[in-house]
Parts: sequence; C-alpha cells; structure tokens
Amino acid sequence: MGFLVLQNLADRHNISLIKKKFEALYGSGDIGSGKALLLTPMTYMNRSGLAVSSFLRYFNLPLDHLIVVHDDLDLPWGRLRLAPHGGAAGHKGMLSLFEHLQSKEFIRLRLGIGRPVEKIPVEDYVLHPFSSTEKKELPTITEQACEAIEVLLSQGLTTAMNRFNVRKTPGSNASPEE
Repeated sequence: MGFLVLQNLADRHNISLIKKKFEALYGSGDIGSGKALLLTPMTYMNRSGLAVSSFLRYFNLPLDHLIVVHDDLDLPWGRLRLAPHGGAAGHKGMLSLFEHLQSKEFIRLRLGIGRPVEKIPVEDYVLHPFSSTEKKELPTITEQACEAIEVLLSQGLTTAMNRFNVRKTPGSNASPEE
C-alpha cells in the first residue's frame, strides 16, 4: 500500500522514482511550495530500515523530516491514520526502521488493510492480491493518502490529523474519531 501511495504522489507531482541508490528507488521534486524526496526501499520489508537510514544519512535529513507510509493490520480496510510516532504493532518493516534509526520519533501514515477473516497466516495475507472490491477502492484510498501528505506538508501535522484521522472507509460518510 505504501508503494502505491508513493507512486501516486510521485505521479501527481511529476517526480520520477528512477534513481537507484541505498537499495532503493528515489526521486526528488516539489510538493506544494517545498522540496520533497520520495524513497521506495527495494530490500525485503523487514530490512527497509537499512535503506531509509542510509538515505537519511546521505542527505543529512533529520528524523522530523521523515514520513513513513505503510500498511496496518489493526486499522480497518481503507482507514488512514497519521501519527507523530508510535509502536510497531508487530510490523516487521517498522521494527527494522526502529532498529536502524534508533528512534520511533518520526511521522507515519498508516493505511488500514484490516486483519484476515480467513485462517491464513498474516505473512501470506499481506502479500495476497487485492480482491476485486479492494482494487476498485484503491484509487480513492491512494488519492486520500496523497491529500493527507500534501496537507501535512503545507499545513502541518495537527491540521492533517484533524482532517484525515476520521472513521472513513471508501464509499462511507466520515464521522469524527473517538
């Protein structure tokens, strides 16, 4: 899900993710009135911290400039949640980031994928192709995630959280988060 959002964000802002370095693909460009660097690690997910930490060191970027976009089993399908920090909840990619960055203090945009309803291992579930219904809803979800990032960059985390951390799934009306 994170890669889909980053590719959509790159397309919206004419950023080519074709530079290869750090065991990743990356690109740079303008989002709103500021410069942005987008990175998609090409390592296994549970080693993504290697690529991200190398990238941050190379560009001498502080952790408060990092926004990690990732899927989350603990959020229902289609729900977005911005947070200034947090735990891994078993997400191996986040655990790798914590290890290599030696911190949990960076912004993340969590994308709800829900838990498997069938008795299949989580590792298989997260790699399973999207259902036909999910495929139809993906454009709405990725657009909303891109908008959340754009608002975050232009108006700040609090404004973005207030606007996007709502109980909303594709095709439903939003109500404030409790």
